[in-house]
Amino acid sequence: MTFIRPELRRRIWRWREVLIGLFVAGCGMFWTVSQTGILAAIGLALTIVGALVVFAGFQRTRFRVGAGGPGVVQVTERQVTYYGPFDGGALSIDALVRVDLDPGAQPFPAWILTEAGGTVLAIPTHAENAEALFDVFAALDGIQTESMLTKLRGNPRERVRIWDSGPRRLH
Repeated sequence: MTFIRPELRRRIWRWREVLIGLFVAGCGMFWTVSQTGILAAIGLALTIVGALVVFAGFQRTRFRVGAGGPGVVQVTERQVTYYGPFDGGALSIDALVRVDLDPGAQPFPAWILTEAGGTVLAIPTHAENAEALFDVFAALDGIQTESMLTKLRGNPRERVRIWDSGPRRLH
């Protein structure tokens, strides 16, 4: 038996990292002002860690656009796998050369991941566990996370380039 409505539980779960960071920062601030010596220093460190968790959690929250879309995303051992109802596939994160956001994909906007060999994988932004792609995108060299989040929330009308690896060199 639960005392929290399901829609409120979903909303709280969406902001979980921010709430945890606020709790840690609050505990750290309490220790910083109420203690002396080493405990005050530990409190200051907790406050800084909590602030960093709030910042990262806020970015993750902005990346989550919804759930209940078609398919499931799985990220394991530097490989992205999408199990869709009609299509799917897998590609290596190391072979990724381009990431696009296609708002015209049906039924939901989709991330378009392109591998070096030309393999293309379209993953709906609302797919189950699509939030795992945030860590994949954050690990890409040279990606501008804030720009990506702005484009995602900006509801573009046509396909938008999020990241490009640039020219590949043999040596």
